[in-house]
Amino acid sequence: MKLASNSKKPYNDEIMAFYYSISPFIEIVIIAVMINYILSFFWNTRSMDLILGLLAFLLIFAASSVFNLPVLHKLMLGMSSVAVIAIFIIFQPELRVALSKLSLKGKRYKEITEFDKFLDQLASSVYRLSDKRIGALIALENEDSLDEFALKAVMLNANFSSELLESVFAKKTPLHDGAVIIRDLTMVAASVILPLAEDSFQIAKSMGTRHRAALGVSQLTDALLIVVSEESGKVSIARDGIMTRGIKLDRFKGIIRSVFNPPLKKALQSRFKLREWLRQ
Repeated sequence: MKLASNSKKPYNDEIMAFYYSISPFIEIVIIAVMINYILSFFWNTRSMDLILGLLAFLLIFAASSVFNLPVLHKLMLGMSSVAVIAIFIIFQPELRVALSKLSLKGKRYKEITEFDKFLDQLASSVYRLSDKRIGALIALENEDSLDEFALKAVMLNANFSSELLESVFAKKTPLHDGAVIIRDLTMVAASVILPLAEDSFQIAKSMGTRHRAALGVSQLTDALLIVVSEESGKVSIARDGIMTRGIKLDRFKGIIRSVFNPPLKKALQSRFKLREWLRQ
């Protein structure tokens, strides 16, 4: 029996030696896959500039340690704690989309879904209006109903299309002054009059009626409001009483995906229902 146990020991040692010899390669492959996923997700977006800035920060941090630069090292160390929080704030929409994709198995996200088509058409229309400096106000309905505003306006109940949206906001048309309400993939109503925000610290002198209306509805409901400025052509988004101005195309898509992405929305709804059930 002792001979048998002794004969197994060299065999086990060989297995462990083989494992330790290939473990660095396994780590390299895993790290390479992670870096490839991150770069492919952010490539050709405005966020890629921030990724390159982060890499430059890490390079300077490492250089301060290698070349023994104590003052610079302490400065970079102090900035790193703030940088971590800033990264989560800046990349919040992108991170939510990336995590939602990882959590849902067996689905091919490269396929063009109805939501992807809708988002592409919406983004194209909004930024075409922006280029032409045509004012627009679009309300994307979420959980809270916007029927109280829609029923007082011109009802459309039409399938969404970029052509229809742009024709509504074309200058000298009777519907271009009000807002358009979109529910899922349907344009519910046009020429909608929305309540204006009052006494908000975010209201600047440069803001017109569209911006005030967007802030007003975002304070009352969970809808997401899109504003195209007629004066500057800048695109703004209002949600939860907060307005973000001067949004670029890639950021625009990221924010809307984080709020209305169907798989993520269903996952969050099911999680909320489970939490409510456990509380009962």
